[in-house]
Amino acid sequence: MTLRIALPVAALAAAALSLGACATLQRGPVGNAAVPEPAKAVELDRYLGRWYELARYEAGFQRGCEASTADYSLREDGLIRVINSCRQDAVDGPLRTVDGKARIVEGSGNAKLKVSFVGPFYFGTYWVLDRADDYSWSIVGEPSGRYLWILSRDPRPPAAVREALWQRVSDLGYDLSLLRETRH
Repeated sequence: MTLRIALPVAALAAAALSLGACATLQRGPVGNAAVPEPAKAVELDRYLGRWYELARYEAGFQRGCEASTADYSLREDGLIRVINSCRQDAVDGPLRTVDGKARIVEGSGNAKLKVSFVGPFYFGTYWVLDRADDYSWSIVGEPSGRYLWILSRDPRPPAAVREALWQRVSDLGYDLSLLRETRH
């Protein structure tokens, strides 16, 4: 390939890669300017399994998602398999699924992970900010304060549990007005 052809091809590839990176780094409003460090260590075996999303800060990659779930399992290579699923625009809408992988951040008590859904080049930050002692609920965020998920083992927990979770999210410094409840 001549230099005259190689340079435009390289420039086009770099532009495409940049646009792809921008698409994965969609940003919403900051709902917590001072995200706290995770409150508790996480026993990975107890955290694995299915979680139902009760509420989230809306993000472009989840726009229109209802009946959202996250399934975590161990992979043979020691990483964690993450399968996020939702129904598009309605609880009985078309199924959307994305398969990713996560690795634990050393020294975090298993409460911080790096997660990727877009290959080996981009890993997002995932912090288990708090969780129930019995692993029945979890509050997940990341340092920028733009993303937040409230997860539960039960898609429809009792009202008292939901109220306590919303209060805990508020106590962690999050703006509750940005929460978008997920229908199940």
